[in-house]
Amino acid sequence: MALMRRTRSNEAVGFHPGPLVRPPIGRAAAGQPRLGDLLLTDGLITPTDVAGALTRQQVSGRRLGSILIDQGIIDDRVLANALSRQFGIPMADLRRDNPEPDATGLISESAARSLMVVPLRLLDGHLDVVISDPLDVRVDELLAVLPVREVTLHLAPLEELRSAINRAYRALAEVGEHVAAFEGAEIARLPADGDPRVTIDDDAPIIQVVNKVVTQAMRDRASDIHIEPIDEHVRVRYRIDGALNQVLTLPASMAPALVSRIKIMANMNIVERRRPQDGQFQMTIDGRDVDVRVSTTATIWGEKAVLRLLDKSRSLYTLGELGMPAEIHHRYSQLVRSPFGMMIVSGPTGSGKTTTLYATLTEIHRDEVNVMTIEDPVEYVFRSVNQIQINEQADVTFASGLKSILRQDPDVILVGEVRDVETARIAVQSALTGHLVLSSIHATDAASALYRLLDMGIEPFLVASAIVGVVGQRLVRRICQSCIAPYQPTPSEMLFYQQLGGIPKPRWIHGEGCNVCAGTGYRDRIGVYEVLAVTDEVRQMLITGSSPRELRDLVIRQGMQPLRTQALRLVSDDVTTIAEIIRTVYVV
Repeated sequence: MALMRRTRSNEAVGFHPGPLVRPPIGRAAAGQPRLGDLLLTDGLITPTDVAGALTRQQVSGRRLGSILIDQGIIDDRVLANALSRQFGIPMADLRRDNPEPDATGLISESAARSLMVVPLRLLDGHLDVVISDPLDVRVDELLAVLPVREVTLHLAPLEELRSAINRAYRALAEVGEHVAAFEGAEIARLPADGDPRVTIDDDAPIIQVVNKVVTQAMRDRASDIHIEPIDEHVRVRYRIDGALNQVLTLPASMAPALVSRIKIMANMNIVERRRPQDGQFQMTIDGRDVDVRVSTTATIWGEKAVLRLLDKSRSLYTLGELGMPAEIHHRYSQLVRSPFGMMIVSGPTGSGKTTTLYATLTEIHRDEVNVMTIEDPVEYVFRSVNQIQINEQADVTFASGLKSILRQDPDVILVGEVRDVETARIAVQSALTGHLVLSSIHATDAASALYRLLDMGIEPFLVASAIVGVVGQRLVRRICQSCIAPYQPTPSEMLFYQQLGGIPKPRWIHGEGCNVCAGTGYRDRIGVYEVLAVTDEVRQMLITGSSPRELRDLVIRQGMQPLRTQALRLVSDDVTTIAEIIRTVYVV
């Protein structure tokens, strides 16, 4: 294992490996409380929970705490607090404390990630180190050879520790060296004739910059990377939890080579720089396989590239895990159990439509049902479903692929997105001929999704006959649970809340911003939904040409809870904030 390098100050004073300030490693000592007993005493688990976890432990050999976390009985913070009391190791607050460079230089990134340990601070030969597992003897072996006088252990929840490692060993930290090497290397420059020559050497600066930008994006939980030439520099931004954050600025001279490198990885035409292009490539980052979807377009400053990151290792959600309130979940589940018809999920880009479609498949998929999908790209791998990837070069489009699917005896068809009139017409006809069709469409809300089909040229009577229901949705950021604090909304926010009929609250909370949420006050997202059932009255309004406003008023009278109602409920329950609702949710 590659470990550490001695710091200059350590060599000067002749530091040597010193003792660990901690209890001895191994099994619980005599009189030391057991983890299960501590959790039982605190009322955090039941005897049944312990018995079930111990049975699984005998089979798997895993730690009791890990089993309880996997079962959803406790979280990693509860486990860390219990281990702190069990072993007498103090807790570290990685929500506020940042690892210092002098300390992180003692342990390599590979060792930190494999053992889940992060050096916090180094002062006068005393090193504070944060761990998550006090029983890992490999940690002791690593710390025993550090060039310090004394090591003091601290505990932290696993997720906070992982975030701290990502902050301490940022992939972007070495970008400056690669930029300098790029600017000094003639081979990396574009010739005067503009021919984009990109070296194939894996250690080339431009290749390292692209790899590190994608790697850090994955570690930061980004869904998209924006590489944008702007005047005299290149701006790199990550979209995290739906919001863009600038993370890097590069010299303008790197823009053509950056985009060319990305095009080569995505098997795109590097010579064509005027027309928009799309491509895709795969990478493995920290042991996870990642699909990267690439889109380029020309701007007045040069070509801009947007990379959509799709983590292939992520698990599928079920409908119950999406955050739908019970009444909406029940209504939606009834609609998607129709033997035929078309169910549409609507919303803007990045609102979680594909996630909802696949959660729907987990609800209705059975061995006796033939489910087929056509997508661009295949974002989730569903092993028991027949999935087709769009391939423009092979003339596999949504329309042509959907035609071929109809000859494969399908029961349920998932169309990734309705983009054009031909795809829409085939999907509608499929729904009318005995198939259940699931699809997504870009629209502002559930009612306007029906009119989008009409705008495409689909006859009103076909839309009225084929559609069984529409879901409108958004994603809003959750308040970070690690930095909750009371606050007072601004007068404009309070006015907005009151005008929408929000329930008065005795106190308001938000996230102050911490290391866990990268200072934003938010972490992760939750869905906001409205479900429109196409009733006889709705069909009549579509056929007679009523306005979207009239149709929306009708379905609300029939019991549809609009997006704004669900959004206000999340504010009332302290899940999100008024500012986030104003930013994200379209309310009418």
